[in-house]
Amino acid sequence: MKIIGLTGGIGSGKTTVAKMFAALGIPIYIADDEARKLSDSSVEIRKAMIELLGEMAYIDNKLNRSFVSQRIFTDKILLEKVNNIIHPRVADHFQNWVAMQTSSYVIKEAAILFENSGYKSCDAVILVTAPKAIRIERVMNRDKTNLQEIENRIHNQWSDSKKRKLAQFEIENIDLDVTKNKVLTLHNILLQN
Repeated sequence: MKIIGLTGGIGSGKTTVAKMFAALGIPIYIADDEARKLSDSSVEIRKAMIELLGEMAYIDNKLNRSFVSQRIFTDKILLEKVNNIIHPRVADHFQNWVAMQTSSYVIKEAAILFENSGYKSCDAVILVTAPKAIRIERVMNRDKTNLQEIENRIHNQWSDSKKRKLAQFEIENIDLDVTKNKVLTLHNILLQN
């Protein structure tokens, strides 16, 4: 079974593209969603996060995401430490998930697939791109967040030009009909290889 990475900067439309592959019957692993679930349920992660960030890291037994985001997206060292706590557990969870799949390929959607070297365990990577202005507008509408928070997150991700060098495929996600056609074309290529 092939593992296909799916990545792109915040607001590029990774999840939209992932849903298009899911509609074609391909199992999708959304790494950020699984990281959220594990952050809330894992005693090991909770203990490490509280040791790193203090008691405010959790409220009502759930990760205090706004508190953690404010701390880590302005401090690269702290961001790396948090990633080192969460990402190895997500990687283990992903491997267990893959073992239960039966399709010819699966998709692992991850925002920082290149930044955390997750692409190395993929057979190919699809990069989803969109112009920065469109990405910012999407995130502002989706998350009801401010421009500075979005800029901080963009600043902590690799640029599309850097990711492009390591990706095997690219989907520019501006027009949904065009994107859907690209997904179908890629799906057929992946089934043949």
